[in-house]
Amino acid sequence: MFTGIIQAQGQIRRIETRQGDWRLSVDVGDLDMSDVQLGDSIATNGVCLTAIEFDQTSFVADVSAETLKVTTLGHLKTGSKVNLEKALRLQDRLGGHLVSGHVDGVGTVKSIEADARSWRYKIESPHEIARYIAQKGSVCINGISLTVNGVEDCVFDVNIVPHTRSETNIIEWQVGTQVNLEVDLLARYLERLLTGPQAESVNSSLTAEFLAQHGFMS
Repeated sequence: MFTGIIQAQGQIRRIETRQGDWRLSVDVGDLDMSDVQLGDSIATNGVCLTAIEFDQTSFVADVSAETLKVTTLGHLKTGSKVNLEKALRLQDRLGGHLVSGHVDGVGTVKSIEADARSWRYKIESPHEIARYIAQKGSVCINGISLTVNGVEDCVFDVNIVPHTRSETNIIEWQVGTQVNLEVDLLARYLERLLTGPQAESVNSSLTAEFLAQHGFMS
């Protein structure tokens, strides 16, 4: 699990193709590797990767063909900047929201507008996950925990403050840039609770309308 609070910007050092999938070597920048152990998870642009080799300046991870297909990692090149976060420990502060590192879909930046000292980004999400993105709810974009300002059909917008923009790879996003999206875990489980095979056993007062009225569903 992760929090969506980016700890460092890394850079792709090397990409090796191996029988249809990839092995990535990532320069970790300012990420503290002193407590990392073999097999630890490191979120890379929001994708949970397993460190199979590491030192104090880099780590190596295998990326499956499935991950390359359903995330933006397949677009990376040598020198690409990536957002990095080590896995959450129980004693850590939860500064963002609970993030699994399992990407739900790839979104596209539709517009970027200045908003006082901040920037407002509009992102189009895939239709199949748009229902999980709610106004004032949480969404993870390229590993960054963000608050949804507004939603219209499959397009939602987020406000990016100067610190977040400078400390992540958001500064490189342009109209048309594709980004990894992970919706709020609670939204997915609530839907399953209400529509799954055990839905009839759920207290009748917990309805989809009730949840939507209170901001849990869009």
